[in-house]
Amino acid sequence: MGVEAEQAGARRPAQASSPGMGAWRFVVCFGTVSLLADFVYEGARAVTGPLLASLGASALIVGAVTGAGEAAALGLRLISGPLADRTRRFWGLTIAGYALTVITVPVLGLVGVLWAACALVIAERVGKAVRSPAKDTLLSHATAATGRGRGFAVHEAMDQVGALIGPLVVAGVLALTGDYAPALGVLAVPGLAVLGLLVWLRARVPDPGAYEREVAPAVGRPSDGRLPGAFWTYAAFTAATTAGFATFGVLSFHLVERGLLAAAWVPVLYAAAMAVDALAALATGWAYDRVGARVLVVLPLLAAAVPALAFTSTRTLAVLGSLVWGAAMGIQESTLRATVADLVPTGRRATAYGVFAGVVGAASLAGGALTGALYAYSIPVLIAVVAAIQAAALALLAVAGTRRR
Repeated sequence: MGVEAEQAGARRPAQASSPGMGAWRFVVCFGTVSLLADFVYEGARAVTGPLLASLGASALIVGAVTGAGEAAALGLRLISGPLADRTRRFWGLTIAGYALTVITVPVLGLVGVLWAACALVIAERVGKAVRSPAKDTLLSHATAATGRGRGFAVHEAMDQVGALIGPLVVAGVLALTGDYAPALGVLAVPGLAVLGLLVWLRARVPDPGAYEREVAPAVGRPSDGRLPGAFWTYAAFTAATTAGFATFGVLSFHLVERGLLAAAWVPVLYAAAMAVDALAALATGWAYDRVGARVLVVLPLLAAAVPALAFTSTRTLAVLGSLVWGAAMGIQESTLRATVADLVPTGRRATAYGVFAGVVGAASLAGGALTGALYAYSIPVLIAVVAAIQAAALALLAVAGTRRR
């Protein structure tokens, strides 16, 4: 389907278009796509550092390349989001982004030159930037019928299943063969499944906007081109709570340096945190559909609790803090996306997702630097500063609720 067909589908009246499957089935199929894609790229990311090191990379190069990749994954959405809204090629950008990821990962295991491997690592992250705003927009249409919170929560939970399986499979193949080529080559299988499922899903549901028009016909009306004021207030809330959010890198550093956990157990703890991530997404997603954005009040509370628990000298409390971190991540990656879909009209939704990702990326960088610096200076000061930032985030959330009403 070309851009003309997609644009025509976006303009088609509700009675002239009906989805080719139920909304929940669409969400689950899209969740399966994300599960398989996470299988691929999370499997690769689990060994990116050692792989680059085996090709002669220094710690500086590994840090610079992975940092550049994450910056590209978030920052480039400021371009891909508006591009999706302008061209209306949501399916095209989604498939192109996934294709770039699932092609680069198996090839990464075959290259024997450092510069080529570095380029592929960054290209994989560019693929995520290309697809994410368009993908979230497609998904947002179906969640209008399933419930915003529940739809995004189920998608996030399935996503995390892939994030658990991928690194385990790669680790197993690497342990058996001792070679990165077969360890990453095996990821071509779920990669092909991603593309096949996407092509089939596009053929079945060429116009997911029909889901939203069926439950709310007025969404097809054009907007004035500006993002709503409430969106910007929620973005400020998200920036505040993210800027005061400790990264797992700092948490794991504390656990190992204080002798609370052996380095070999850190991936296990991370996997447990991802399981909590999925459960928290499901719980808050269901709650969001009942009480609305008020459920987000738990996010600053969890973020404030993370350093108070994780940076202690007691193993049980430190592990609990890491699990609380996983719960906060689950809310960030599911319920916040549902809120954006409710705040922004369809014509500007991909742009909103791109801007939102840019805000989260900048705040994440600030939060990682802040918590790392304060950890080295004074843990009590770190706990107090994070608590103050989260209190400010709660105030912004209250303002956002008022503006929305």
